[in-house]
Amino acid sequence: MGRGAWYRLTMTAILRPLDPDRDGAALHAIFGDEESCVFLTREATQTVEETIALLKKWSSVSSETDWAIVEHPEGPALGRATLFSERDPEVWEAGIMLRPDAYGRGLALSAIQQGLKFIFEQKKARRVFVDIDPDNAPSLRLFEKLGFQREGVLRAEWRTHIGVRDAVIMGLLADERSGF
Repeated sequence: MGRGAWYRLTMTAILRPLDPDRDGAALHAIFGDEESCVFLTREATQTVEETIALLKKWSSVSSETDWAIVEHPEGPALGRATLFSERDPEVWEAGIMLRPDAYGRGLALSAIQQGLKFIFEQKKARRVFVDIDPDNAPSLRLFEKLGFQREGVLRAEWRTHIGVRDAVIMGLLADERSGF
């Protein structure tokens, strides 16, 4: 590093409520990209309009806990973080995706920490879990860094556009969290 040069190796993510109409075009860089969608159950969307419709469908389930990840309050969406509860109000599932141009800046870690803090403190969750494809090494590492424990593998759990896939289940209990 040269004298006087500043390098920001990790960024603090800002979570703002996801607005599919506002954020759809920026998030199409994820949901319209086959490589980014390889571990989803569905193929990449073909158009921005299809991405917006998908985001609207998803955010109707978890509108209060479905966020755009940004670096600046008025900045473009660099990713999506979501937490949702389907069967028990104290048990939540987490998910996160970043645009490829946002990788490597610590945004995913920062965003999920903020989301978890909200879920544990405001929603009084006792448990948060993730369901990750065993070949998705970056996601596995991210959630391990956050203290999630591997709980098991569900074999042949998902029929996806790339075939039948296993699911690694990882969980974090409220009393296990630290630092957020």
